[in-house]
Amino acid sequence: MFVRPYEQDKNDKIVRCLLVKIYTKTGDDGTTGLIGGKRVKKTNSRIIAYGAVDEINSAIGIVLSSTLDPDINELLTKIQNDLFIVGSDLANPDLENSSNRVTDKMVEYLEGQIDRLEGELTPITYFILPGGSPLAAQIHFARAVCRRAEINIVEISENEQINRSCQTYINRLSDLLFVIARTINNRKKIKDVAWKK
Repeated sequence: MFVRPYEQDKNDKIVRCLLVKIYTKTGDDGTTGLIGGKRVKKTNSRIIAYGAVDEINSAIGIVLSSTLDPDINELLTKIQNDLFIVGSDLANPDLENSSNRVTDKMVEYLEGQIDRLEGELTPITYFILPGGSPLAAQIHFARAVCRRAEINIVEISENEQINRSCQTYINRLSDLLFVIARTINNRKKIKDVAWKK
């Protein structure tokens, strides 16, 4: 999707993208553009990483299409918006450009939500399989995609400089999604699925 030109606020953050055309044909040769204009192969590790981040967002979107407790709905909606920042960060190799970057504050928000929700749960003493309620199973799926995205981000960092907060955010998000899945099951009075040998 072609979304340039775009408008930026006084802090250089993108505030509005103007949709020009859904197709541009510029990627027909197997390349795509990063923020800043550089074109890379669609197999580039950055493209794979922010594609996985988009997949997390889509998996969360499926969950949000269901009826959720208001606090979970609000939390997942915020995460969806923040994942756009993660994708933008990964798509911008110029670390001198500070717009739309993942921050420590974003990571701390996730940690606070983990602590809040864990307060409702009993400690686990066994490995948990993805499942329980359909919603919890969908959250577990998003968590699994999150783990893959983290691997993709680590791969980028092995070859070039990135904002390390992206990796931390995705790592913490997978933890939070695990806790959200448990919370959904707990609130529905459904037991987590225990792994059995």
